[in-house]
Amino acid sequence: MRKIDLAIVGGGLAGGLLALALHRARPDLNFLLIEAGKTFGGHHRWSWFESDLTPAGKELLAPFPQVKWTSGYHVAFPGYKRKMHANYCSLSSKDFDKTLRETLPLETQSLGTRVKNFDSSSVTLADGERLEAGAVIDCRNIIASKHLEGGWQIFVGRHFKYKKPHGIKNPIIMDASVTQHAPSGNRSAYRFMYVLPLADDELFFEDTYYDEERALDENLLKYRIDQYNQQIGLEEGTEISREKGILPVITGGDFKAYLSSFEKQGVAMAGARGGFNHPLTSFTMPFAVSNALAIAGKANLTGEELAKFVKTRALRHWRKTSIYRALGRMLFKATEPERRVGIFEMFYKNSQELIERFYAGQTTMMDRMHILTGKPPVSIARAVRALVSKGKPLSKENSE
Repeated sequence: MRKIDLAIVGGGLAGGLLALALHRARPDLNFLLIEAGKTFGGHHRWSWFESDLTPAGKELLAPFPQVKWTSGYHVAFPGYKRKMHANYCSLSSKDFDKTLRETLPLETQSLGTRVKNFDSSSVTLADGERLEAGAVIDCRNIIASKHLEGGWQIFVGRHFKYKKPHGIKNPIIMDASVTQHAPSGNRSAYRFMYVLPLADDELFFEDTYYDEERALDENLLKYRIDQYNQQIGLEEGTEISREKGILPVITGGDFKAYLSSFEKQGVAMAGARGGFNHPLTSFTMPFAVSNALAIAGKANLTGEELAKFVKTRALRHWRKTSIYRALGRMLFKATEPERRVGIFEMFYKNSQELIERFYAGQTTMMDRMHILTGKPPVSIARAVRALVSKGKPLSKENSE
């Protein structure tokens, strides 16, 4: 039986950053990063505002190749356009995987390794091998649960290369001037196009919408991205890669019951499965970075102590992010689907500082008052009913 100090189950963003932070803070620690896939990070693109991270967080991400835009970004709605002046960053999972492989000691990496079971002191692999561990940290992704309520953020992303420069200099974080149609039938949903100029001749597009139904029509979203290319005057490009996803938009629920439904005694849950995401935007980068640094600073704790430490952080994060769940209820419950775009349009008329704090999950009490006491783009009665309403359970059985 192999013995290690710490096992990290799940080599996505949270697990990979934790492994890097541990390697930097405790190079003497005998840990193992276990990932079922062939690469760390899966197949994703993570983006964030530079203001989302502390100086220590930026330092942790420094080894990864990032595309950075320092001249602002654009948003567009049916009746309003704006250029923001915050710095924006993006990292591909391909570069994430390459950097981790090159940076972490080979003996700490275990790719293509499925886990059969684990507890507070051991991990049993699918091939029957058992690892004895001083601590085990679960960094796997979030799962659907009847204990959480809300809707879904659904997207298809496509990366294109063109024969000549495309001429787009700044990211378009949210172009909601597009038709507000969901894929199924003629229903409407809050929809926007997301555009990143990754190079002079490369663009990344993501067709995204918020909907109560958990349904993804990849071919339709692929077609809509082609249409958008034509509308902005681009010649046909060559697709380099594609990604897709269905992410939960959490508007409420019983978080303690959610954790209790699958947590293992003495095992810390430090990824999105443990509740570390942005309830409304589904962003994970700021929280994955913060958790990695915090846990690396407590690596001397026992497994039981680490589990308590991380759970305390998760419960605090749930309380702190209540404003975003309230806004999610407003989005899904306070207005007709075709008018949801008005909620985001009004939000983007706030100060840039408030918007940056919103994305970082650092909304202040004054921000909350400003957001919730302004005149909503819906009736006051519907807004109040939405704020006190319960959402649809976020389980696959009740969503498909």
